[in-house]
Amino acid sequence: MNGAGKIKQLFLPGSKLGKAINYALKHQETFEHVLLNGRLELSNNKAERAVKSLVIGRKNWLFSQSFAGATASGIILSLIETAKRNDLDPEKYLNYLLQKLPNEEILDSDALEAYLPWQAKIQKMCK
Repeated sequence: MNGAGKIKQLFLPGSKLGKAINYALKHQETFEHVLLNGRLELSNNKAERAVKSLVIGRKNWLFSQSFAGATASGIILSLIETAKRNDLDPEKYLNYLLQKLPNEEILDSDALEAYLPWQAKIQKMCK
């Protein structure tokens, strides 16, 4: 019997602790990624704080009453929070994108790469 089997035998599978242990063992490989990749975080607090403004204001945003409106809202908020996370002025970043992107002939992944908030030119223009 392996270590996981021994641990499972110590607790009733239907108890809260037993359910928690079964869940942890079932997802063990996924959880180990956090230990193997130093860029991953154990907590999702940053992500939750980033969407807090959306949660607080969602009842006030009438355009979010459709799927398309909610999608647009999510995209805009993602751009704003990503700009903040990369020490950019979100308003300058959005203005820059709205001025430059319509002038691109082809919007493929290579062209869009130049507009990512961590690019040197974007950092210089949108601080």
